[in-house]
Amino acid sequence: MKLLRFGEFENEKPALELSNGKRIDVSAFGEDFNEVFFASDGLTRLAKWLETEVEACPEVPSNARIGSCIARPSKIVCIGLNYAKHAAESGMAVPTEPVVFFKSTTALCGPYDAVVIPRNSEKTDWEVELAVIIGKKASYINEEDAMDYVAGYALHNDYSERAFQLERGGQWVKGKSNDTFAPLGPIMVTKDEIPDPQNLRLWLSVNGEMLQDSNTNDMIFNVKHIVSYLSQFMTLLPGDVISTGTPFGVGLGFKPPRYLKAGDVVELGIDNLGTQRQRAVNYSTL
Repeated sequence: MKLLRFGEFENEKPALELSNGKRIDVSAFGEDFNEVFFASDGLTRLAKWLETEVEACPEVPSNARIGSCIARPSKIVCIGLNYAKHAAESGMAVPTEPVVFFKSTTALCGPYDAVVIPRNSEKTDWEVELAVIIGKKASYINEEDAMDYVAGYALHNDYSERAFQLERGGQWVKGKSNDTFAPLGPIMVTKDEIPDPQNLRLWLSVNGEMLQDSNTNDMIFNVKHIVSYLSQFMTLLPGDVISTGTPFGVGLGFKPPRYLKAGDVVELGIDNLGTQRQRAVNYSTL
């Protein structure tokens, strides 16, 4: 199953992408794709509802804005330096345990929304990442059981302002949480359609130049380990997003570093999870 949401920002409607590529509005189901939906076995209930209602669902307009594929979660948890080559380009040691930080949920936006370069920013950077969506409450779970708690996967661009992240007191969250810094989607694909999350190509280009091109099999810590590990330190709630790290090729890693400027176009994708496209704009022009 492929979940998506469409409509005005923070007023999106739930939809599905069918196997033939048609996108249908499932507002009549009466629920958004949020914590309550996932906690109450919403995926199973929605699949059952579709058996009789799919033909009555209107098609999503072709010109509709696509929003985040899930509603705002309780938290966005991120893993840093989870690809060895990315750690090296960042000038940091390969971690022996996952590096954990948060993004503000207010950074969440749609996959084709503009990325806003923040006020006083000179180092806005890109990071293509595989996001994991939690399907049920998880606390102190074993690695061998971790996949039972995963609902599905999505494409995420973990935008980062490097000066805010690394030069303003050492708190990474400050460089990760600006508005528009977490485009998610266009679709959340349920785990049954992604048999091996550790064998997915992920890529990103800026103005048509391929800068990141790797595979999730290069992760230092895999999805199972990350989900189990995080559950030892916090309760993961249904609908929570875990972003699993980025491969080499970020702007910070170039010599000299390369950062976004107004007018730049960022495109990215992951096998079977769709693609995104963002045009950079300055905060001062809004």
